[in-house]
Amino acid sequence: MIRPVSRISASFAALAVALVAAPAFAADAGADAAAADAGADGASSDNSGLTEIVVTATKRETNLQKTPIAISVVDSDIIEKRHVQSLIDLADGGVPSLRVATFEARQSALTVGIRGIVPFDQNQVAREPGVGVYIDGVYLGRSQGLNAALFDVQRIEVLRGPQGTLFGRNTEGGALSIVTKAPTGEFGGRVQGGIGNYGAYNGEFHIDLPAVADFAIKVDGVIDHQDATTKNPATGQYGWNYHNRVGGRIAGRWTPVDGLTVDLSYDQAKDENTPFYSQLINYNPLGKTVGQYDTVTNVLVAPGSPAGTTTKCSSCIAPLAPLVQVSPTFMSQADLGVIQQPSVDETHGFTSAIKYKLNSDIELRSITSWRGVETHQWDGSAGAHRSVFVPNGQFGRYSLSELYQHQFSQEFQIVGSLPQVDFVLGAYYFNEHAQERAATPNPMQWNATGTAYTFVNQVAANPAAPITSSNQGWDRNYWYIQRDSNAVGKSLGFFGQATWNPSDVLHLTVGGRYTHETRKGALTVINNAPYTGGVLDYKNNRFDPMVTLAWDAADGINLYAKFSTGFRSGGANSRSGSFRQFAPEEVKAYEIGAKTDFLDHRVRLNVAAYIMDRKNTQIDFDFVDTAAFLADGVTPNPFFNKHTEETANAPGNSRIKGFEAELTVRPVSGLTLGASYAYTDVKVPLTPNPLAGPLFGTLTEVFTVYTPKNAASGSLDYEMPVSDNGAALRFHMDANYSDPTYSFQNENVLTDSSFIVNGSLALADIPLTDGGSKATISLWARNLFNEHHIYRRSNANEAVIGDYANFNAPRTFGVEGKISF
Repeated sequence: MIRPVSRISASFAALAVALVAAPAFAADAGADAAAADAGADGASSDNSGLTEIVVTATKRETNLQKTPIAISVVDSDIIEKRHVQSLIDLADGGVPSLRVATFEARQSALTVGIRGIVPFDQNQVAREPGVGVYIDGVYLGRSQGLNAALFDVQRIEVLRGPQGTLFGRNTEGGALSIVTKAPTGEFGGRVQGGIGNYGAYNGEFHIDLPAVADFAIKVDGVIDHQDATTKNPATGQYGWNYHNRVGGRIAGRWTPVDGLTVDLSYDQAKDENTPFYSQLINYNPLGKTVGQYDTVTNVLVAPGSPAGTTTKCSSCIAPLAPLVQVSPTFMSQADLGVIQQPSVDETHGFTSAIKYKLNSDIELRSITSWRGVETHQWDGSAGAHRSVFVPNGQFGRYSLSELYQHQFSQEFQIVGSLPQVDFVLGAYYFNEHAQERAATPNPMQWNATGTAYTFVNQVAANPAAPITSSNQGWDRNYWYIQRDSNAVGKSLGFFGQATWNPSDVLHLTVGGRYTHETRKGALTVINNAPYTGGVLDYKNNRFDPMVTLAWDAADGINLYAKFSTGFRSGGANSRSGSFRQFAPEEVKAYEIGAKTDFLDHRVRLNVAAYIMDRKNTQIDFDFVDTAAFLADGVTPNPFFNKHTEETANAPGNSRIKGFEAELTVRPVSGLTLGASYAYTDVKVPLTPNPLAGPLFGTLTEVFTVYTPKNAASGSLDYEMPVSDNGAALRFHMDANYSDPTYSFQNENVLTDSSFIVNGSLALADIPLTDGGSKATISLWARNLFNEHHIYRRSNANEAVIGDYANFNAPRTFGVEGKISF
């Protein structure tokens, strides 16, 4: 494998020394991009103080410091300095209250959470998120495809707390709003590219063309590639944590008359990726007797049992195959080579956004969008680490799925101002069709002693015979379909919000949204047989109010108190045995906050404290059957490796409380320091276990996934001019800490804490021509100190083999060049 980064290793070593040797510098959300995007990152163009940050959380452009909503902003400058290529790169905790994680170990679908609202499994056709993700005002209905490459992002607004009034359903935790750069109508743009370790390379171009007949066009293209960080010994197979993302976008802006703006855009992207590797981090943690397999009957028996014993030792644990390695630390190469193809996510979308100013006070808006995603999942991350060893037994659990989704949305808005009143009125319609089918064949088979294995089941053992659990293959033509489900969701909403300004310092905002939603669906196949018992007919009507009182206590001191509500839609679980329906969960939030800006705009401190009462919390109880045989130890288990999951609404109310703080300081010209902190405490009532079996109905303690009690981030940016022609040396470092978290809602086991440091060093804005062309050369590193931590862990198999876990990505680094014109 070619590793072009070796040529820059010496340069990067110098960067690492510089980062370690510069403890006086800290990081921030924006030390220096004022010239390119004043108001996005907080650094002023004259290097004096912090500038205004503009957000659109209230459907109009407002000053962040005067907007009574808890908001974090990740602007284009931060994205570049932290080398953020897709949303998974925000998983390091740079915004402490925002949690981004893979579903299972897969990069093909992301879990996004804010303020303890973090679903375990929204990766289904009739499930919804608790945090809405939007691109240019368009809601994305599925978690699949969220990890596609980002297109020339202007900023990412992280809106914390329920956004049920202006954003609607599935925003009870908040919203993640991605805003892209629009065409300018003037010729310009930039091209950039780079290389890194693990065979990485990336490139992008963003070209603005001159406006012709009042029509401007902008074209974007991106590619981002990285080889696997855990190697697969199998010839011709992919390793783990590999990705190759490509995409393109074309946008047009038509301004035929004063007051009318028509924005049109189309984007298409393809993300090929493999999951993170699932490692066996311990064996037999309960200290059970290690049994042995009888050479005659192949039954697991107690040590020393006579040959021919037919009684299974129920208190014994199966021996570990000799080839399987137990590793509590990160593995850069797997112990076994397995079948692993890249999953493929393809997304596309068209958006039309029209704005027309009736007069200086009233603007009419329309946002129309068609989007779709197609996902082909190939997850071979388990290897032999989630299966019990059985002589001559099959293993590997190749988790396969294909999902097809398309959606249409239409939103109308009236945004205006009257004397002492600013208001927004709107109507929204959403229509979505989704279908998914899945299979889990076993692509490998042990020999009698566990000292060797072979690849099996690409096609069914008997292709002419019917497909069964014992006669299936991982080739698509031979899937044993464990489940096939579909759903059609529709939503209609009407909303309004008004802010009354009785004086210059007092502001009362009142809003509300009525939502009518339906979802019809069916689970049509279970275990490769038609199923007629799984029908979903869900309907819901609700009203979400919001009231905020804001007070400008003094110049640069803005206080607010807020009551808001939100909800996460109900639905059905595709992994259940009956497409079991569950109710929507609802949240009422009480929040107080302060936004302060003082010392001549050199210090900015924003704080918020909140309590949320959540009703009907959706809890997922899941179980993967790892027993190859039934209780007699002889009969093959027809449900071997089958994933069963049931969703139940917790009785009573869950209580979430927290505190957040964000500090930005610019003590001297060129230096910007930042610090953020989030405290989150979640308590969920004991919930009856809905899974069939001995624990059915048992009140069970449940946990909130990927939610640290304490999370913090610090940052430093320093810019130093190096010439009179505008060139500058820019240094960035950020450090991000998180407490241990839970990975499963019904497993009482914590991950590791994490501490991730990122850094970059750039020689920026080097003049190339008299026409304004400039060049930037930068070195960057993510996870600079190569810290390894378990971000996902399961002890579900502790009684039969041991705990398995997934580690975060190792250190990546590279060099990048950019030309702006």
